[in-house]
Amino acid sequence: MSDELALVLESLRETALAVAPIAVILVVFQRFVLRRHLVDLRRIVVGFVFVVVGMAVFLTGLQEALFPLGRVMAEQLTSPELIGVDPALATWSDYWWVYVFGAAIGFATTLAEPALIAVAIKAAEVSAGTINAWGLRISVAIGVAIGIAVGCLRIVTGGPLPVYIISGYVVVALLSWKAPSPILALAFDTGGVTTSTVTVPLVAALGLGLATTIPDRSPLVDGFGLIAFASLFPMVTVLVHAHLATRRARHAHIPQEA
Repeated sequence: MSDELALVLESLRETALAVAPIAVILVVFQRFVLRRHLVDLRRIVVGFVFVVVGMAVFLTGLQEALFPLGRVMAEQLTSPELIGVDPALATWSDYWWVYVFGAAIGFATTLAEPALIAVAIKAAEVSAGTINAWGLRISVAIGVAIGIAVGCLRIVTGGPLPVYIISGYVVVALLSWKAPSPILALAFDTGGVTTSTVTVPLVAALGLGLATTIPDRSPLVDGFGLIAFASLFPMVTVLVHAHLATRRARHAHIPQEA
């Protein structure tokens, strides 16, 4: 048996074990709490099979492609040939390609995030078109891009993670003051949907890769925490967008002097 096939079979086994409790809970509640028969049992079983196979293939892809890709990119972006100096003598400004790449990959992966697409579509539906789905997705993607760039800067400089995160949430708290209630709730939700299946693997691999290749950095202490920036900054950008939209709407209703 080849290594690739063994990896897929192991992913299938682990995924089946992970999904099994969900299936058991649904069946128990349907039969013994709601006391109703499962409608279209064949379709449900086929659906769960698709879920298990899809998740197993996705996890295999993460291990075989996305994680190694993020690590290799971090190694290449911090190489002496690219930054132009010995990494031991480099300053934070020498790693500007790292910040550009982090922002670009954060923006691109967020636009492709299925969870964000679902939230944006539902927000547009319940707001009767007041909230534009693409506008929301772009605002969130810009926030993730800024967050990943700032998070990469933290890894390069070795700054304390709590200072960055606490400062960010202070900004969120200030922006939440007098923010429109519907947008406020949506802004806090966007922080969670950005850290999902597409964004997390590449961001985690990038953070660990940077902490491994940059001198005097610990993968455990400095490598993790980058995902927290991807959750924090979308709240900031969505709230800023809400305040700007409210101000534009207020000025639009002010009659102009003759």
